[in-house]
Amino acid sequence: MRTIEWQENGTVVTINQLKLPHETEFLKLRTCDEVAEAIKTMRIRGAPLLGAAAAYGLALTAYHSKAKDREALIRELEAAAEKLRKTRPTGVNLFWAVDRILRKAYTFKGDVHELAAMVVEEAKRIADEDVAANRAIGRHGAQLLENGDVVLTHCNAGALATVDYGTALGVIRAAVEQGKKIRVIATETRPKLQGARLTAYELKRDGIPVTLISDTMVGYVMYQRMVNKVIVGADRIVQDAVINKIGTYQIAVLAKEHSIPFYVAAPKSTFDLTRISAEVTIEERSPEEVLYVGKERIAPESVAVFNPAFDITPLKYVTAVICEDGILYKGDISSLSGTAEKP
Repeated sequence: MRTIEWQENGTVVTINQLKLPHETEFLKLRTCDEVAEAIKTMRIRGAPLLGAAAAYGLALTAYHSKAKDREALIRELEAAAEKLRKTRPTGVNLFWAVDRILRKAYTFKGDVHELAAMVVEEAKRIADEDVAANRAIGRHGAQLLENGDVVLTHCNAGALATVDYGTALGVIRAAVEQGKKIRVIATETRPKLQGARLTAYELKRDGIPVTLISDTMVGYVMYQRMVNKVIVGADRIVQDAVINKIGTYQIAVLAKEHSIPFYVAAPKSTFDLTRISAEVTIEERSPEEVLYVGKERIAPESVAVFNPAFDITPLKYVTAVICEDGILYKGDISSLSGTAEKP
């Protein structure tokens, strides 16, 4: 089942990820504003999924538009794109998808109705391409896993973070489908607990053995030789670093110290190779996420809070990046930087 789908009545249906694992609720989104709000509140999350969701936000704008000519529709699409860009600044897939659709719209030669139909079809294509990319990532990455491996993963880079199948979890799924016995150690991933709520949920549903640990246990399980590989996703890959969920950097450092391969699985839509890490805005989220677990406050009143959603892992800690084209090592990424286009 896809995490997000276009309905022919001009509705986007997606899973409310804040309700999992206790409740499966489907959101029915009919406007770009609703899509933007779902992204901002993390009811929709996961870098590749944000790309597809943003594309569908523009598709909803086009589908329901009352514009009389293509110029008016272009202006509506630009306004919708600006709303989407303001939701979450760090993950690049959202910007990539919005810019891709706008570029096609600017050069499209048809009338307003044909333009609207093109936007909808392009959004569907972006979603379909994500599924194909994830499957390819899985096939390539499975080569790196051996029968009996224990893989540590952080946050959620599974089907729920994509349109379907997943990136980091897609590699694990593909290895299991090949008959390899793989076990997973999942970090809880404070403060939003995507590992505890989402990754553990996905793996239990698929019958893949998973052990949940707190974020503070990573060094200990590596010291005890309980982990063979690390595979995580990414929200943006730049010339010198991988930007991913907060906590990724310390896991990469610990993996290097313990001689454990550290792999990043991400589609090419996550690559932003015209930039370096210093040029990327790291999103800071509400202090409430740290002050509370669920509805229970765990900190004293008026305490200061620092809550970046992502951190920066220099490429020297990354063994390889797995994308739909294959397995890329540091030299491969450096060579790609010279030919990259801005998202």
